[in-house]
Amino acid sequence: MLENFSEIKVESPVDVIIRQVRALITSGQLAPGDKLPAERKMAERLGVSRGHVRDALQKLEFYGILRTLPQSGTVVAGMGIAALEGLITDVLQLEERDFASLVETRVMLEVQCVKLAAERRTADDLVQIELALAAYEEQIRAGKPAVEEDLLFHLSIADASKNGVLKSLMMIITPDIINSYVKYRVCDGPTELKAHHEHEEILSHIRNQDAAAVAVAMRRHLEDVSRFSQTMRDV
Repeated sequence: MLENFSEIKVESPVDVIIRQVRALITSGQLAPGDKLPAERKMAERLGVSRGHVRDALQKLEFYGILRTLPQSGTVVAGMGIAALEGLITDVLQLEERDFASLVETRVMLEVQCVKLAAERRTADDLVQIELALAAYEEQIRAGKPAVEEDLLFHLSIADASKNGVLKSLMMIITPDIINSYVKYRVCDGPTELKAHHEHEEILSHIRNQDAAAVAVAMRRHLEDVSRFSQTMRDV
């Protein structure tokens, strides 16, 4: 009888905030250029901590949905979630058999991003990549899903590439990558710890500005998911 019960998924405050902001943007209540309330006011209104609000806004900013402007606060970016969702769901129309194509695209973008990041990274870029890696490690050490933290690590590398087009392409495919990885349980179990060690190697090569070595490390890092995606293509 017990096996007939399923685990109850409790949504985190950060996810709830992200969902509400996305809904406000897609409904038109928040338009490009509109300013969001201060973190403190949002936290009071939502009944959560300022840390939860900050984490949610940072994720939305990383995906290009929000922007932080000096002396203006956090505003809705020009691209917005409507563009992201429209490009992903209406134009790409990814089906299950296209998972392999999505992974192929990711590998091409990631390898170029990481080579440029090794060549162009700044001290501040290294700090952001290290913070993303620490967030990923914290999740896996706690036994929690870390798909989003994994992708945020890779997006921080794209940011360090100093190529806005590559970063935008990465952000466009990221939501579908997350959905596919969760659906197919790509990052479950011991693969997460293996990925963490590979992330550390990638960071080391970026720190040493070794573009050739980091390209090899990134390809090796994505080998498992590439092989898995080919099995999905053959189904």
